[in-house]
Parts: sequence; structure tokens; C-alpha cells
Amino acid sequence: MGTNFLPCSSSIDLQAKKAVTFINLLTVVLSFFIWVQPENLWGQNKKIISIATAPMGGVWYSYGGVLANVISKHLPGVQATAEATNGAVDNIKLVGSGRAELALMMADIGYDAFMGRGSFKTKVSIQNLATLHHNYNYAVCLEGKGINSIRDLKGKRVSTSTPGSGAEVVALRVLEAYGIDPNKDIKRERLSLAESSGALKDGKIDAFFWNGGIGAAAVTDLAATPGIKIKLIDQGDIIDAIVKKYGPIYFKTFIPAKSYQGVNYDA
Repeated sequence: MGTNFLPCSSSIDLQAKKAVTFINLLTVVLSFFIWVQPENLWGQNKKIISIATAPMGGVWYSYGGVLANVISKHLPGVQATAEATNGAVDNIKLVGSGRAELALMMADIGYDAFMGRGSFKTKVSIQNLATLHHNYNYAVCLEGKGINSIRDLKGKRVSTSTPGSGAEVVALRVLEAYGIDPNKDIKRERLSLAESSGALKDGKIDAFFWNGGIGAAAVTDLAATPGIKIKLIDQGDIIDAIVKKYGPIYFKTFIPAKSYQGVNYDA
């Protein structure tokens, strides 16, 4: 049962390709800052940099904090902080406007920004420093609610993630591929991952979309809640349609069984 995912330059992942290590990442980042502003690295004044991540409760925010700590510890003259944001779209806009120096992004959103399409009216000059891990597209509901496919979401209360997030962009593309109009065919909410997990647990929504790595705290906590059994909805059958329209930046895989409590199947 496959869900779609995409490579992205979003975070430090200790399970990522062995060729990408902390030292390699620091070398890349160091080279970047030397090229941009060498006087701030080795002068007496610390260079304060902002790393745009995502809402609290997701993998990106946690990884951004780790990245900030590593940079602050190992790069002389640099103090890095992880900033909570709405996600990939906003992150790129923050970098493009100079309000953030580094940002976590998804490959498809970065491609849109580079091409000046989708959420971006003009091209954004960005540089990818490293591809660190894969993002999985989640469609989460509860077992026993009669939702077995994305098509079953018609008429349901569904969160498509926060405005300005890459997760929302992907969610809308998935719904479109299944012939679902998010403004007419579902009762749409635009909640963060933590808010979506809480709303699903409380019965305020029927499902939610999210895009990120494996081990998201909000999903882990939801799956471990007594009396709750989550279901990850398969989306793999529409990969070809999405690739045809948006380019070869998506491909099929699965979230391994037991990544979350009660999900004992590859999803």
C-alpha cells in the first residue's frame, strides 16, 4: 500500500544516506556563510541566523532545533535559532525576502519557487544546500469510520494542513487527482499537525493531511492514545497523474509497518 513521498532539503536525519553526515552538512553550511559574509564569521560580533522550520509538533521543528544547536556549537561567530513557521511555502518566502537565512523545504515547493509558479508569482532565487531525508504524504483517519480511500473523504470534515505549508499544497494536489474539490466536496479545515491530531482525537474532524518524516510527535502521540487506532490512507494509485501534471518529483513508497502504534501494515 503506497503513499507518495518526495526528497526534500528539510532536516538532519540520522537515518538518511550515510554520505550525508553532520560533518558534511557543517562543511556545506560553513562554506555558504563564508561566501556570504566572512567578516561576520570571524569577527567579534556573532552572526545571528534564523532557520525557518514548521509548526511545533512536527518533525521539521524538532530537526530545525537540532540543526540550530549544531551550527551554534561548531561554527565560530554564529548563533542559530529555529523558528516555528507555517511550513515550506512560507519558509521559501522568508528566505527570499531576507527574513530567514536558512529554511527547510520540500522538493516540489522548491521547484515551484525556482520556476515561479504555484504559490509563487515570481521566481525565487534559492540554493539547495543538502537533501537530507524523504517526506511522506500522510492522510490520517481513524479505524472503523468507513473511510477506506481518499474518495471516501467526500462530505467529510478534513484538515488540509496550515495555510502557507507545503503539506497543504500536496494535499490539494492529491484531492484534485481524486476528483475532489476541497472548497465544495469536503468541509475543509486548515489546521497545524498538532491541531489536526487533537481535532481527530476529539471527533471534530474525520481526517487530515500532513507531509513530513516518520516519527512526528503529534502522530505518535495520537496513535498511542488509549481507545484510538489510526489508519493511514493509501494514495499510491494517483502518483502517475500527479507526476504527469507537476513533474517527476513524486514517487511511490510506503511508511513501514509499526512506524506508529497500531499501524501493523506498510502504508
